Order: sequence, then structure tokens, then C-alpha cells
Amino acid sequence: MPIVAQSTETTDWVSRFADEVIEESERRAPGKPVVVASGLSPSGPVHLGNLREVMTPHLVADEIRRRGHEVRHLISWDDYDRYRKVPKGIAGVDEEAWAEHIGKPLTSVPAPKGSSYPNWAEHFKAAMIASLAELGVEFDGISQTAQYTSGVYREQILHAMKHRGDIDAVLAQYRTKKAPKKQQQKAVDEAELEAEEGSGAASEDDGSSGSAGYFPYKPYCGNCEKDLTTVTSYDDDTTELAYTCTACGFSETVRLSEFNRGKLVWKVDWPMRWAYEGVIFEPSGVDHSSPGSSFQVGGQIVGIFGGKQPIGPMYAFVGISGMAKMSSSRGGVPTPADALKIMEPQILRWLYARRRPNQSFKIAFDQEIQRLYDEWDKLAGKVADGSALPADVAAYTRAVGTAAGELPKTTRPLPYRTLASVADITAGHEDQALRILSELDPEQPLASLAEARPRYDKAEAWINTHVPADQRTIVRDEPDAELLKSLDEASQQSVRLLLDGLAEHWSLDGLTHLVYGVPKVQAGFPADATPKELPPEIKTAQRTFFALLYHLLVGRDTGPRLPTLLLAVGQERVRRLLGE
Repeated sequence: MPIVAQSTETTDWVSRFADEVIEESERRAPGKPVVVASGLSPSGPVHLGNLREVMTPHLVADEIRRRGHEVRHLISWDDYDRYRKVPKGIAGVDEEAWAEHIGKPLTSVPAPKGSSYPNWAEHFKAAMIASLAELGVEFDGISQTAQYTSGVYREQILHAMKHRGDIDAVLAQYRTKKAPKKQQQKAVDEAELEAEEGSGAASEDDGSSGSAGYFPYKPYCGNCEKDLTTVTSYDDDTTELAYTCTACGFSETVRLSEFNRGKLVWKVDWPMRWAYEGVIFEPSGVDHSSPGSSFQVGGQIVGIFGGKQPIGPMYAFVGISGMAKMSSSRGGVPTPADALKIMEPQILRWLYARRRPNQSFKIAFDQEIQRLYDEWDKLAGKVADGSALPADVAAYTRAVGTAAGELPKTTRPLPYRTLASVADITAGHEDQALRILSELDPEQPLASLAEARPRYDKAEAWINTHVPADQRTIVRDEPDAELLKSLDEASQQSVRLLLDGLAEHWSLDGLTHLVYGVPKVQAGFPADATPKELPPEIKTAQRTFFALLYHLLVGRDTGPRLPTLLLAVGQERVRRLLGE
């Protein structure tokens, strides 16, 4: 069943862009589908920073669909870009061997060893396509290799060559500007970053300039397949083009009206596609905001092709926290697939939906993920009871599904931190995990782990891949007799109060009440006394009591939340470890 936005008067950024895009589309192409676009280069792992290039137009496109408009979200795979460098740390790739392929199209580079895909580009596209499916992103994929090698862009290429003087004049405006040294370095840094991001924007130069003049087209060499070529002559009437390859010395003359082994340079290619596809909306990274950047230059060149520049917000970078445990075999950058191993698609969608494109944010792979889930569950509760703000409702609605319907979800969304603790303590024993989880709420016991999935699986994956071994929880096999013998009278009393209340309070809420209540009762206050009714020293007493229990149960000062830990250890074993 399609999801209808819960408020048509939301002020979130998605709605505002949707208004603007619909209006612009009706002005430029009345009666035609609205076209939004993304561009991804499969030059290596397509990471979470690149995902913003997709999620921004996806969310806008989905809002437009919810309003009943037809819309196409194009993802251009820049798989005909040159192989610029060998990414570090890719499993199955010998850096020295793969360096031989630098300069070839990405689709002409072998896939990493062990891959089932035919080439480098397809190998890295596949993981991203699978992640987008899990995220509910509907798109039309366009392979630029297929477009160029089949001659789809032939007219556009010939047009660019005919108007090479006009293109050169636009580019010359930026070539001749002498920026201060600090600004020049910033531009270099941004260009390098842009290439690292996989946008393709810095992967090529402005074109082929030599004694014959400027040309916005580069052939791939007919001998070595590399783009280290220079056009030496071109005839507009016959379309005869001659080039030489500086890599292998090969040269040939071809008829460009029949030749399909080359492409327009990036700063010309991108605006050509805007015009060809009729793109109304396409975002770009903040690296495009500098003078002479691809987006700025493209805004002038697109007119040569009879088109207009899309509406396009600059989006900020996406940061990562807690990646110390990430495997270097993945190239050192976390991908959407990595994030989806430890968080549900709804959460990842929400991170991109709730922040305006120009706002940076971080994706947590460390302990922050537990706080993030707490925040999400709290929002879900507010949406359910009608107390959430309209913009928060809109972000939530966009996260849980699309115009096509809701994403698959966990039937019983138990707290992520609880699930992580249980997965930690049980170390993969599903029967033990089910026993503990079924005792969380005795009135509505969990019947099977399937009810807690996929959230349970995500929490278990987080524990296994992102929590260091020295932070994992190992419950004692035997009581700490020496510690038990050394306890003073007050400590013995606190342990006895806990043991006396175990049977009556054996649930998550009950044990929470019990462990926080013991220090209150010892100090002469009711177990249900609120913080406002208690002196500050009660908090100190609670911390001391908690540390004692952790030492007796797991031999450390800290661990999972005590109520969860007690349930996990089991009542009989708790009693034994606490000296009963």
C-alpha cells in the first residue's frame, strides 16, 4: 500500500525542493516525466559519502511520486571513465599488476581476483546496486560505457567538436585566472578529494590541446586501450580525426561519425548529459563550489548543447565515527553495505533524510549507534502518539518507506543496546538469546528470534565486527571467592537485597527498578523515590554498587546494562556468582 505523507504542510527540505523541481519541470518540459539524476563512478568501493549523491535526489523524486507525478531517477554509472589509480587495500588486487591498467576505461580493467563479475566497474557497481535495493531506491541505471560505445552520443560528440572553440573559450576563463597560492592549493586538494570520492570530475583534464588546437574529445587508444592520447587533426566536414598515443606510440586516423571508442572530457561530458537527458535536479558535492569546478563550468557549457543547468544543491560531506575495526580488505572506506550490516535500512535512510543537503553529519559504527537507535525509537513513539513535530514526522515517513510502500521492518523492535548486549553475552547461541529476550517482558514474551529480526542480526553483526575483543563481555565461570570474602557489611547487605528481590523482579523493567532501588533502600529511602527526592550521594552509592556487581559477574568495572546482564546470566547462575 503506498505511503502518503502525513502532512502536506511540512517545511522539511525535501518538500521545498520537490515544489521547486515540479515547477521547473513544468516550465521546461510540460507534460513529460520529471527527471532527477545522480552520477557514480565505480572506480572502487562506492562509499557512504557517495550515497548522498543518490539519496538526495531519491528523496526528492519519491516526494514527487507521492504527489502523483511521474518521475525518473537516473543513475549514470561513469564506468567509461579512465582508471585513474589503484585503490589501496582491495582484496584480490596486486597494486603493481593493476597499475598496468591505469588510463583504460573502468570496464576494460579486470575485476579483483575471485570476483564473479566481468570487469572492475561491474564488480563495484554490484555491491552498490544491492544496497540501493535494500534501501528502497528506485532508479534507472545508465552505463556510460554502453552509451558511448553504442554511438548514442554521436551527434553530441560531433556537436562538441564543431563548437570546440566556444567550449575552449569558457574553459579559458578559468585557466587564465591566477588564484592566490593558498586558493590554488585548495583547488588541488579539492580536485584530489573529488577523484577520491569517485565522482569522476577530476579523473580527466579539460581536453586535448596541441599544435592542432583544443579538442573536447579523447579517444581510447586502439592498441593499448589507454586515454593517453592527443588529437593531432580533425576535419569538421569529413569528421576525420587523427590521434597519437603517448603511452605506446600508436597512431591512427578514424572517422568520428563512425568511431565509438572515446568520450568527451568530463567538464563537457556532464553538461552534455544534462541537455541530452533533460535533467531538472542533480546535486553535487561541496568540492564543486570552487571557481572552475565541474558544476560551475558546466552551467556555461550546457547552453552550447541547447540545455539548461539543473537545480542542484551542494551537499556536505558525510563523516564516519568508529571505523577502527573496519577491514582494510574493503579499501578502507565504509560502504552502504557495511552500514546495512549493522543498521536497518530505515535508520540509514533517516540519517540522510533528516539533515539538509548542506549539513554534514556522521554515521556511527561505534557505541554512538546505540544512542542513535534510542533516538529513532523515541521518535517512532512520538510519531505514533502524535506528539512529533511536522518536519520530524516527514523525515520519519521518508525513512520507513517510499511511495511504493513500507520497507520490511522488525516485528518487535526491541532496544538495539539490549539486543547488542544479549548478542555479546550469548556469543551466537540463539537458544540462549531467545531465553533472555523472552524474559524481557513476561506479559508479552518473545515467541521466536524471527520477531526480533532483522534488528537482532544487525546488533549481533555490530558486536562481532565493531566492538574490540577487550570490550566484549565474558561472564565468570566461578564465583570470585576472594572478593566475596572481602566485602564489608554494607556491601554484603546490598548483594543480599538484590538476591532477595530477584525472583519477584525478573523482567527487564523489574530488574531496572531493583538494581537502582537497592542503594536507595540501604540509605533509608523508598525504592521508587525519584532523583529529585534523593540526596546527590545516592548516585555515588549506585555507581559503587554497580561496579561491585560487574566485578562479581564479569570481572570488570563496567559492562552491558545490568538488568540485561542479569537476565542474560540467568537467575540460578547470578545467585551462584553472588555467593548464595
